[in-house]
Amino acid sequence: MKIPERILRSVEKPARYTGGEWGQILKDKNAVEVRFAFCFPDTYEIGMSNLGVRILYDVLNARDDTWCERVYAPWVDMEECMRREGIPLWAHESGDPVSCFDIVGFSLQYELCYTNVLNMLELAGIPLLAADRDDTAPLVVGGGPCTYNAEPIADYFDLFMIGEGEEVIEELVSLYKEHKKKGFHKEKFLHEAANLEGIYVPSLYAVSYQDDGTIAAVHPKYDDIPVKIKKRILTDLDRAPYPKTLVMPFIQTVQDKITLEVYRGCIRGCRFCQAGMVWRPVREKSPEVLDRAAKVLADATGYDEMTLSSLSISDYSCIRELTDELLTWTDERKISLSLPSLRADSFTKELMERISTVRTGSLTFAPEAGTQRLRDVINKNVREEDILRACRTAFEGGKSQVKLYFMQGLPTETNEDLDGIAALAEHVIDEYYRTPDRPRKTPGVTISAACFIPKPFTPFQWEPQCRMETLLEKQSYLERKITNRKIKYNYHDARVSRIEAVFARGDRKLSAALAEAHRRGMHFDSWDEHFHYDRWLEVFDAVGIDPAFYANREFGEEEILPWDNIDIGVTKAFLLRERHRAYAAQPTKNCRESCSGCGADKLGGERACCPSLKK
Repeated sequence: MKIPERILRSVEKPARYTGGEWGQILKDKNAVEVRFAFCFPDTYEIGMSNLGVRILYDVLNARDDTWCERVYAPWVDMEECMRREGIPLWAHESGDPVSCFDIVGFSLQYELCYTNVLNMLELAGIPLLAADRDDTAPLVVGGGPCTYNAEPIADYFDLFMIGEGEEVIEELVSLYKEHKKKGFHKEKFLHEAANLEGIYVPSLYAVSYQDDGTIAAVHPKYDDIPVKIKKRILTDLDRAPYPKTLVMPFIQTVQDKITLEVYRGCIRGCRFCQAGMVWRPVREKSPEVLDRAAKVLADATGYDEMTLSSLSISDYSCIRELTDELLTWTDERKISLSLPSLRADSFTKELMERISTVRTGSLTFAPEAGTQRLRDVINKNVREEDILRACRTAFEGGKSQVKLYFMQGLPTETNEDLDGIAALAEHVIDEYYRTPDRPRKTPGVTISAACFIPKPFTPFQWEPQCRMETLLEKQSYLERKITNRKIKYNYHDARVSRIEAVFARGDRKLSAALAEAHRRGMHFDSWDEHFHYDRWLEVFDAVGIDPAFYANREFGEEEILPWDNIDIGVTKAFLLRERHRAYAAQPTKNCRESCSGCGADKLGGERACCPSLKK
C-alpha cells in the first residue's frame, strides 16, 4: 500500500509512514510460509528505539520461512486520514494490510499503551476480542514486560510470551507453520502452544472470584497444560542472537544510536523495582563478544554514538576491560561512548575518565529516597556520602549539572524523608563549591520525582499506592521546601501514575474498562496531551470498577494475586521476606556480596552472579 502524497503532506512527520528505510528487510511474500507483523503500540520514534524489537526483528528475519515486518501506531492526524479514506493499518516493509498476516505480535512495554493496542486492532480490521477471532484471523500475540501481569488485557490476546523472546518466538513460529500446513485450527494450536515453556494462553485458564472481588482460584482448563507458566530466559548471552545491522530511521528517534546490551538482570534487589526481579538471574556478556558486536554495528550503520545498556552499567564485572577495548577504536573513529544507569556507590574517578567522551553536560544518579532510613527500607544500599562523592567526582571531571532521581509515596515515607530530598540537593550544591577543581560555571541540580507504583513481582507488590490527594500533597510539600534557584524540581503527574497502578495490579475485570475507553476514543494515554484523568474515572464508573480496589488497597499476603500463575524464578517466599525486612528497615546485600536465596539460580545461566552458577 502506498499512502497518497496528499495525505503525507497533511500530517506531522510523514516519514513515520513511508517505510523504505536503509536496513529494512525485504522478502518475497510468496516465498515465505509465515508472515509476522511486529506491532509497537506507540509512535514510530519510540518503537524504532526499542532494543527488544530490533533483536526479534532480526531473529525472525534470519529464518528463510518467515518475513517479519514493522507496524507502529499512527499519530492522531494520520489516524483521522486513515478512517476518512478507508485505509487499513499497514506494515512498513510491504505496505500490506496487517489483517493479511499470519501472526500479529505486540510489544507491551507500558500499561498506558493498552488502549493503543485496541485501536491498532480496529484500524487493522481485526476483531478485538480473541474469542471473536476465528481460524482465518491472524493470531494475536504479546510479549514484553507488561506480560508479567497481562490479565487486564488478556481477553484481547490469543497468547503471551513470558520472559525473553529470542528462543520461544522461534519455537512458536515453527509450531504455527506445522499447524498451518495441516490446516490451521486455532483451538488445537493454542492447546499445543500452551506446553511451550514461556507461553501463556489465557483462554485456557479459568479465573474465579471471591465475594469481595479478590481472586478465588486460577485453574487450567486441561490437565495437560502447566498450572504455572515458567518465564523463558537465555542462559548464555554470548550465544544470544544480536543484530548485525539496524533499520536506519528517516527521522530522529528516542534512541538514535548503537545500543550494546551488556548484561541482563541486576545484583541489587531494590524492593520497588520490577525489572530487577523479573530479569534475574544476572547473566553477563563477555567483553570480547560485546566488542565484536560493537564493531559490526559501527561498520554497518555509521552511527557516531554508542551506549552500553543494562539496569546498572557500573555493576558490570568487566566494565574496565570492556571500556578499554571499545575506547581503543571508538576514540579514533570519533564515536562517543555513553554509560547510562550509573550507581553513585560504584561511580569512580576512573569510570568518570572513561566516559569523558560523552556528549552531555550532566550526569544522573538515583538515590530514590531522601533519608538513609528510607533508602534502607527500599534496599537502595547507597549512602549520602556515596552520592556526594560521586557528584564530586563528576565535578572534578568537568560536569556542573547533576540530575537526581527520587520516588515519592514510597512505603513508610514521612515529611522528614521529603525534607531529606531537598536537603540532599542542597548538599550537592555545597559539594560543588567545596570541589577545588570544579568548572567555573553555575552549578545546577535537577530533582526528578516519580510517584511510587506497586509493581507485580516486587517485595512491594502488596503495598497500596498513596491516594491521589496524598500524592498531590507530597508534591506540593516538597515544592515549597525547595527555595534555591540552583535546584529545579520536576515531578510526574500523579494522575497518570494512579491509572498505571490500576492496570499494573489489575485482573481480567479491567478488560471491560479498556473496551469502554476504546469506545470513547481514548488512546495515546501515555502522552500528556491525550491523557484525561476525569475520562478514565468516567470509564471506571461506567463499567462498575473502583480503581482504588487495585491501586490503593493493600493486598493480603495470603491473597491470590492476578499474576500468581506466572513463575519468574524468584519465589514468593523471598518477596515476602524482603517485604518484612523493608518494614524493619533492614537492607539486603547485593548478589555479589551474599546470596539472598531468591530462587532465580534454578533457571541456570552462564557468567552469572549466583554462587551455584558461577563458572
